[in-house]
Amino acid sequence: MQGEDVYDFIVTGAGSAGCAVAGRLSEDGRFRVLLLEAGPRDSYPWIHIPLGYHKTFNNPRVNWMFDSEPEPELNGRVMYQPRGKVLGGTSSINGMVYMRGNAADYDEWRQRGCEGWDYDSVLPYFKRAEDQQRGADDYHGVGGPLKVSDHRWQPSLARAMHDAAVEAGIPVNPDFNGATQEGVGYYQTTINKARRWSSARAYLGDAKGRRNLTIATGAHATRLLIEQGRAAGVEYRTPAGLSQARARREVIVSGGVYGSPQLLMLSGLGPATHLQTFGIPVLRDMPGVGSHLHDHFNTYVAYRCAKPVTMNDLALSLPRRLVAGAQYALARTGPLASMGLYVGALIRSDKRLERPDLQINMFAWAIKERNRLGVTPQPFSAFGLSPVHLRPDGRGTVRLKSPDPQAAPEIRFNFLRSSYDFQALIEGMRVCRRIAAQPALRPFVVEEILPGPHVTAEDDLKADIRARGVSNLHPVGTCRMGREVDAVVDPQLRVYGVQGLRVADASVMPSIIAGNTNAPSIMIGEKCADMVRAAA
Repeated sequence: MQGEDVYDFIVTGAGSAGCAVAGRLSEDGRFRVLLLEAGPRDSYPWIHIPLGYHKTFNNPRVNWMFDSEPEPELNGRVMYQPRGKVLGGTSSINGMVYMRGNAADYDEWRQRGCEGWDYDSVLPYFKRAEDQQRGADDYHGVGGPLKVSDHRWQPSLARAMHDAAVEAGIPVNPDFNGATQEGVGYYQTTINKARRWSSARAYLGDAKGRRNLTIATGAHATRLLIEQGRAAGVEYRTPAGLSQARARREVIVSGGVYGSPQLLMLSGLGPATHLQTFGIPVLRDMPGVGSHLHDHFNTYVAYRCAKPVTMNDLALSLPRRLVAGAQYALARTGPLASMGLYVGALIRSDKRLERPDLQINMFAWAIKERNRLGVTPQPFSAFGLSPVHLRPDGRGTVRLKSPDPQAAPEIRFNFLRSSYDFQALIEGMRVCRRIAAQPALRPFVVEEILPGPHVTAEDDLKADIRARGVSNLHPVGTCRMGREVDAVVDPQLRVYGVQGLRVADASVMPSIIAGNTNAPSIMIGEKCADMVRAAA
């Protein structure tokens, strides 16, 4: 055991929320802060090139590369789960879409007992975090650490997708994060001047020189030190061996939806019977730790393209890649300056619903396969329309596979456990087909290649979803906030029954938001830092 050091606050995990917590807690110089990150610094060049995220998708240097257990409703298939193992966490390897979710999502959190998490209460934190390219208004802020921008480069296919959705009857929405969410529009991104703007870039870029902030990479938190009912510090492993750090005030766990419950369980906080199986002394029986895992789920409809304007054409042609590289190097434009996802639509699978439950992502590529071996593109020009179910019924678990802190956790989603989960996706596929049939996309569409025009019956569509549908990589809920008996943290993000311990990341979401989860995770980090400072 290496010599220990003492800090005011220790943050475990430098992901979307963890960077925000550490950056904010250290900014006024009053507190000594330690930020622990199991992965390396974000020096891998492909992290920072927007289209380079496919290079991080299955790179163990910066990616935990988790797998789920076989999913019963998906023909026993395993769901690959890339998660960031690097400064910035998954915000350093994700698709960079800036999406907050629906205002009603947060009002629902409040209705479930999470005081202070309604939309009017969280909006100021979204605005505080944001440096919006379009300027400030009632919904957006400027001057914050997180750069939010429009695409620098949009191909003709993106414009055709947008126009086809309008022709299909979907109203235009210029801002999914504004007054309303429903409609079709162009996504904004966490990109600045054609460079990824991760949470690490946002919150640690100017903070690295602060004398009161220590950023330890290659430092894997292995156990919380809990003494007399209080979080007193953290044990962590480095290449030099085990070390300990002590916290005068609080420990904030920000290991993500898989890492946070794993660390709590390794520390004796979790389902008692499960912990006893691995010989872990039970400090507090908490059945909710690792429970209530849920995620968006998606499938896609793919089309052969009549024009060589897709990312498939780029991947399949060395000359095109050389041209794209020159465009990016000389002018920070071209396909490398984007991430290939320009247009989306938020819609309702049933008009009786009060708010959207489907997100239609319109990709400038089409793939054959996606797993831990990588992403395999179709061997010809193609694009895809992907319906994402935003309000799944299925709930799963994260559990230990081993008492070894460096072992991957056991992940079970239980996707597609209700008829609604299927019906929403089937309607989404039909909407995708209506969009592709519109005049604006007619010059681009040669034929539907997946699942194929012959797949129309409900049973056949269900079978296709079972065979091809995948996790949308937005997991939440494993340390959920609330007042329920099995809630893990209270509305101040304090772990029930343990003083000086909070959790701040997507694991605290009591229910998943309708949209990408990076921006809400950063908001959670901002709000947590405020609550911690108020308590201090």
